[in-house]
Amino acid sequence: MSKHARTESTIMRSLTRILREDVKDPAVGFVTLTAVKLTNDLSYLTIYYTALNADKRTATEKALERSKAYIRTTLGKHVQLRKLPNLVFKYDESLDRGNKIESGLKDVLKDDK
Repeated sequence: MSKHARTESTIMRSLTRILREDVKDPAVGFVTLTAVKLTNDLSYLTIYYTALNADKRTATEKALERSKAYIRTTLGKHVQLRKLPNLVFKYDESLDRGNKIESGLKDVLKDDK
């Protein structure tokens, strides 16, 4: 495993703990991190997430944006980096697409019977 991948793994564990234990916004409580991507120059960290309640996706996005500065500062205390990256939150739509495909396949299989 490369140093970059180890750093991303460490960041993912730290962010999960920060969101679960430190961030007090209830909308953030139902967020699941799916991946993190750190740029080579350590200037940006893209955090991919899903929300348990997809209906409240907008509220979750707003809560993460409100908490961004706190999350970044707390992350800096947990992970030693040369430079503290700017955080970019992106909703991971791959699970939604997977569920839609699975639903479509079930419908096709049901129609064949």
